[in-house]
Amino acid sequence: MRMLNVRPATPEDARIIARFNCEMARESESIELPAARIAAGVSAVLENPTRGRYWICEIDGIPAGQMMVTYEWSDWRNADFWWIQSVYTDPKYRNRGVYKSLHAHVLGAARAAGACGVRLYVEKENRRARAVYEHLGMHAAPYEMLEIDFVIHRKPE
Repeated sequence: MRMLNVRPATPEDARIIARFNCEMARESESIELPAARIAAGVSAVLENPTRGRYWICEIDGIPAGQMMVTYEWSDWRNADFWWIQSVYTDPKYRNRGVYKSLHAHVLGAARAAGACGVRLYVEKENRRARAVYEHLGMHAAPYEMLEIDFVIHRKPE
C-alpha cells in the first residue's frame, strides 16, 4: 500500500506548485497562465505566510497534489474563514485519496487555529470537483461571487 503524507510546502516546492497551478488552470478553465507570473505568485505566498499557505500531499515521497489556503476575516464571526484555493492532483495520482487527505488535514488545521469555517469556489462547469467537495461535507453558500479582475480577462456571461 502506498503511503500518503500531507505536509506544509517549503520554498523547495515552488516549481512543482507553479507547474500544478498552470496545469490546473489549463485543465479546469482552458487558460494558459504566464509561467513567470505564476512562479512569482507562488513565491510571494511561500515567503509571506500572511498571504496564504500551501500544503503538499505526497505519495511515497512524490508530490501528488496540492492545496493553498488564504484567509478572510469575518467581523460577524470574529474569526477567519479559510479559503481553499489552487487545488490540484496530478492525473496519475487521482482517485487515490490525495484530495481527501489534503481536505481532512486543512479542516483539522483550520479548527485548531480557531477559524470560523472553510470555503472554496469551484468553476461552474467542474461538476466532478463539486461532487468531491459535496461528498466531503461542503455545501453551496447563499452567496454568488462577483469580481473585477485586472489580470485575467474573460468575457462576461
